Amino acid sequence: MHTSQRAAAMRSSTIRDLLRLADRPDVISLAGGLPDPDGFPVEEMAAIAADLLADVASASPALQYSSTEGLEPLRAWIAERHTATTGRPTGPDDVLITTGSQQGLDLLGRVLGDPGDVVAAESPGYLGALQALRAAGLDIVGIDVDRDGLRVKELADRLARGLRPRIVYTVPTFQNPTGTTLPDVRRRALAALADEHGFVVIEDSPYAALRFRGEVVAPVAAHSDRVVSLGTFSKTLAPGLRLGWIVGPPEVIGAAVRAKQAVDLHTAGLSQHVALRLVEQRDWYDRHVARLADRYGERAAALRAALVDRLGHRLELTDPDGGMFLWATPRPDSAPIDARALLPLAIKAGTTFVPGDAFAAGDHDLLRGALRLSFATAPPERLRTAVDRLAAAIDQLDGRPRPRISRGPLSQVK
Repeated sequence: MHTSQRAAAMRSSTIRDLLRLADRPDVISLAGGLPDPDGFPVEEMAAIAADLLADVASASPALQYSSTEGLEPLRAWIAERHTATTGRPTGPDDVLITTGSQQGLDLLGRVLGDPGDVVAAESPGYLGALQALRAAGLDIVGIDVDRDGLRVKELADRLARGLRPRIVYTVPTFQNPTGTTLPDVRRRALAALADEHGFVVIEDSPYAALRFRGEVVAPVAAHSDRVVSLGTFSKTLAPGLRLGWIVGPPEVIGAAVRAKQAVDLHTAGLSQHVALRLVEQRDWYDRHVARLADRYGERAAALRAALVDRLGHRLELTDPDGGMFLWATPRPDSAPIDARALLPLAIKAGTTFVPGDAFAAGDHDLLRGALRLSFATAPPERLRTAVDRLAAAIDQLDGRPRPRISRGPLSQVK
């Protein structure tokens, strides 16, 4: 059966393909950015859902068709948080509840640009954003990321030479895939460039709440009204709720509402009601998120220490202050690594990662040796075992004998 040219141009997600491996009990996954399921507030959500569904009067609002914009009290809660972090007065009408922040990316790609318009995006950058923006027919231009995030000076130089993006996309806090955080001085510079050149910044903040050390940095949205913000409950409550949001000016929110009406009418009402009940519990959400951040901080430290111990002579590593990821690249004084060739060896050894070139918005070869490693889903002892297995796979790639490591059930893997 014939499909459209747009469908034919769509690329499969390396990360989504790799997630199938995360279900194998013999593989310790460092690949997908999955939240720790032990952090899901299952008991609280079960109690709330049971209460909502106890009778027709309480069940009907949660199960009935609802407004496209989303529950007003939930939008008000998000608006209050946005006001507190940016210092810019924000109300419920400035918020649209989306089916995950991924839908927010899709909607913004539709309403902020026309096919053929240019988006300047981080490279390496979030693969899901690159997919969504390309699906809208937008042309992606990569701007390099260093240890302080998006290289805003490079963007400024490109603008001076004639680059005219409609959108600049960034994950400034605990960036996916590198884990880096954009310093305040670069955030202010990016906001100033938006004001000067008239582009819109999409500031995607799925991980900002998961800070386990360091000082909070004000969002880019604190410094310009040409910023549209994305957020999500996927990393702090549960991704299965499929709840995200867009915060932006009325013309953007209005256009996104109309686009969303054509896609799914509205975001799932039951999920919104459950989330609202959770965040309405005084201080519960903040305590819950703080516990998650502490857990991820312990795991980030364990993974990084194991990598330094076993592979410090081969890999340079970022040192994130929050989020779910760190980024590994071959040391310039060591042998190169082909991450794509390494991946099947790592899977056989009993671990996974995402090759860095999957996140390229520009030249894939520049990221050929990089690995994105997630510390979110495994406890410290399993992370250390995963690093042993990764080291064994790198030794095999180099042609050296593999050290003896604990394989457990992997003796059955072919």
